[in-house]
Amino acid sequence: MNAASPLPLVQVRDLHVRFGAKEVVRGVNFDIAAGEKLALVGESGSGKTITALSLLGLAGDAAVQGSALFQGRDLLRLTERELRGVRGGDIAMVFQEPMTALNPLMTVGRQISEVLELKQALTQAQSWQAAIELIASTGIPEPARRAAAFPHQLSGGQRQRAMIAMALASRPALLLADEPTTALDVTLRGQILGLLADLQRQTGMAVLLITHDLNLVRRFADRVAVMEQGALVEQGPVADVFGQPAHAYTRRLMASKPRRDVQEDAANPNAPPVLQAQALRVVYPTPLPGVRGWFRKGEFVALQGADLRLQPGRTLGVVGESGSGKSTLAQALLGLLPYQGSVEVAGSTWQAPAARNSKPNQRLRQKIQVVFQDPFSSLSPRLTVEEIVGEGLRVHEPGLTPAELRQRVEAALAEVGLDETQFPGLLARYPHEFSGGQRQRLAVARALIVQPQLLVLDEPTSALDVTIQQQVLALLQRLQRERGLAYVLITHDVDVVRAMAHEVLVMKDGVIVESGSATQVLNAPREGYTQALVAAAQ
Repeated sequence: MNAASPLPLVQVRDLHVRFGAKEVVRGVNFDIAAGEKLALVGESGSGKTITALSLLGLAGDAAVQGSALFQGRDLLRLTERELRGVRGGDIAMVFQEPMTALNPLMTVGRQISEVLELKQALTQAQSWQAAIELIASTGIPEPARRAAAFPHQLSGGQRQRAMIAMALASRPALLLADEPTTALDVTLRGQILGLLADLQRQTGMAVLLITHDLNLVRRFADRVAVMEQGALVEQGPVADVFGQPAHAYTRRLMASKPRRDVQEDAANPNAPPVLQAQALRVVYPTPLPGVRGWFRKGEFVALQGADLRLQPGRTLGVVGESGSGKSTLAQALLGLLPYQGSVEVAGSTWQAPAARNSKPNQRLRQKIQVVFQDPFSSLSPRLTVEEIVGEGLRVHEPGLTPAELRQRVEAALAEVGLDETQFPGLLARYPHEFSGGQRQRLAVARALIVQPQLLVLDEPTSALDVTIQQQVLALLQRLQRERGLAYVLITHDVDVVRAMAHEVLVMKDGVIVESGSATQVLNAPREGYTQALVAAAQ
């Protein structure tokens, strides 16, 4: 506690949150001092986010009891009008998924300047300039150009940084940060943590950090509180809790680091590659300023001169910072955007984008499937489990009878560890009825059901807590051993690459700057950029 402030900034006492008959937060007590960084950790569904949301009256129709004193006022007793004055001013919040939190119809600069106009009474010109400065302070390159961009025109990491800039616009006394670095690579995590630490020193801001990243907690927080099934089971200084965890649940979280369990050698080292690319180049058109833009477009080179080769049963890890070209490479390999150079999947090439839905391309898509980063947004909320998982079969094997289709769906679900004994009425359920890890298993089942040879895994575990991450990685490792699957693993998590990859590509500014075996690249990197990435993950 700050010696100059005898009372904590926040005092939460006997907090209970209930949805109907289900109590999701049970008797939680904690304090946050001015300028202090408290981390709230626990698995998905442990009540971390609901605890934070309830402080600002954002827990929907939940029944909230207890008290939450903030600067002498009980937040749980304020009217909605009074809370609107607190939200975004004295207390700001950064949400986990920036694409759903940002307005898709407004530029990011305008969204930030709107906060400044409202909370700091700046003019439109002053707020726009301040918004650009805030964007620059979060490490986004070309801040003036990015301020004029819409959320969909930024990478995932850039969107997250823009949302953090918006939350910090009013210089709040307390920042509620719900997984603020989930979408960021390891070096950018360090930049964001450094930014938050600088702002704390300048303003005395406190932070309640909700995260499943234990490395981040160790590096950033002063104290940590551990939640399990709605209750706080342990809290104290980070060094004490991490050094000698007293509760069994805390010890289990500490032990949940990704483990390597892969077949080190390909089953047939002379087998033809399942994927290869040569001189791969992707260019996006960009507007030119002034009269020149009327007659021609500029170009932004997102990927330049990429070569790769992947054999069956092996994993190629692709790492790099946000905006390095990882996702562009994945989309080119999947035949989802125009490219120059060559891509071969199981000996076949993609037809031109104009013929994207041609029969040859459709047959090729059966051989290469994708698992996306966010299983909630990648699964249609309007389709049942049976419809989601069976969708690929209805396209690629239209001759199956309904009984055969259902049998294949049940087999694919069982292969990823989901069955009727665990989830009665499984096939008729919808994605929102499952946890994050279970939804990712559904996404894997959907990809596997068409019997592909190659999976593109785009950050498949970044949205999951450490224990669920470990389970999903173990599932992917088992499926690779049993099926001989090849994986292209796009990730910013060096620990995941260590656990999964046989070979590694390191990307920076659209160029592969280093490649080789996972052992060589991660244990003895040659390039300074790679060395910085590995060091940031320690």
